[in-house]
Amino acid sequence: MGISIESPAKINLWLEVLRKRLDGYHDVSSLMLPIAVRDHIEVELCSDVGVWLSCDDPQLPHDERNLAWRAAELFLRTVPSGKGVRLRLRKKIPVAAGLGGGSSNAGSVLTALNLLHGEPLGKEQLHALAAGIGADVPFFLHGRPALATGIGDLLQEVSGVPEYHLVLINPPLKVSTAWVYRSLQLTRGTAHIKLRAFLDRPWDLSSVMRNDLERVTLLEYPILATMKEWLAEHGAAGALMSGSGPTLFGVFTDPDHAAQTGELARNKWADCWVTVTRT
Repeated sequence: MGISIESPAKINLWLEVLRKRLDGYHDVSSLMLPIAVRDHIEVELCSDVGVWLSCDDPQLPHDERNLAWRAAELFLRTVPSGKGVRLRLRKKIPVAAGLGGGSSNAGSVLTALNLLHGEPLGKEQLHALAAGIGADVPFFLHGRPALATGIGDLLQEVSGVPEYHLVLINPPLKVSTAWVYRSLQLTRGTAHIKLRAFLDRPWDLSSVMRNDLERVTLLEYPILATMKEWLAEHGAAGALMSGSGPTLFGVFTDPDHAAQTGELARNKWADCWVTVTRT
């Protein structure tokens, strides 16, 4: 018995880092949007107890270091059925890109396994499992626009966000999320961006598209600042780094304009992963 599931990437239309908590995590306020770049996962129950993972991306581990594997192991431990699971993962989302690929895979595996077992876990139970794997994982249980607060695990679903056309540029850089947060000098304390004001004017992106982590990552990697400026110069209504990076994205009102800009970006940065997509 098996199921196939799509596992979407995300962008952060804004990301405010508010304060460091006593447990070492950081409180944030972020509008997270799923996008149409998706991994594909086949989840199959089997008679052999355990978790087996295969993946077409050689960068990714096939054991407990992989969040999809960890999600499957945690679910089977929580809902013992005497069965094991085989996972086949086909990657489209770049690894360690600030697009939530690993968290998305984990959330998708939890959703699929819950379906295959007849939905023994309710929404709150699944959320608790997901939060135990990673702060972003609960968002991917449902994959709808949401305002994320707390450490990113407290979600308020948001309706009224228009479809945005996007150009994504992911350079071949490795950015440590832990290093970015350690290096951040916190000055906010409270969230400045108001959700209601954004929903009243969802194309007034200059007032909301900000990412506090850029202060660290763009300073360390000036090419990212160059790419962000380039997207703005080529007509993006807004440009930003997603998560802790290094992926940059530009938001466009017109799909043809986005497609043209994406082609220009591919020609300019041949060593980068560039894609044109939408929310």
